[in-house]
Amino acid sequence: MRQYANKEELISTINEKYKKYIAEFKDIPENLKNKRIKEVDKTPSENLSYQLGWINLLLQWEQKEQHGEEVHTPAEGYKWNNLSGLYNSFYKQYGEYSLKEQQSMLNEAVNHLCEWLNTLSEKELFEVDQRRWAKTQANWPVWKWVHINSVAPFTNFRTKIRKWKKMNL
Repeated sequence: MRQYANKEELISTINEKYKKYIAEFKDIPENLKNKRIKEVDKTPSENLSYQLGWINLLLQWEQKEQHGEEVHTPAEGYKWNNLSGLYNSFYKQYGEYSLKEQQSMLNEAVNHLCEWLNTLSEKELFEVDQRRWAKTQANWPVWKWVHINSVAPFTNFRTKIRKWKKMNL
């Protein structure tokens, strides 16, 4: 997994990868948002919904912890061994919106993510045991949670959406 020298590098990488990722959706027509093909595991809408779900979960975990509430990861009613159920909940929650609405919501979520990261100290971001919600079996520092739910899928899913577009547009 990629390492980051500091908070600024993480935020810069999120923004760089996100801009490339979200640009792929500008020429996808609304009437194809739910078109499934066997070569790509997510439709364009599912792709965006997945991103919306995970980034919003990260932000919710932090918000709940800051308010002294118990945080259930990955989400209330879901376990780490049933992520497909969680993903389906993302598709249901966000999939009814248009692609443009999903993109707008994701822009807002990424902005909130970066704003939150800016409030964290280097210690809070890069050292383990800084957040209760991050204390899973993996016991990752916060930055790894952020990377795995932003930079990594923005990079990997961009390839998938490009393949989808090549076969459909």
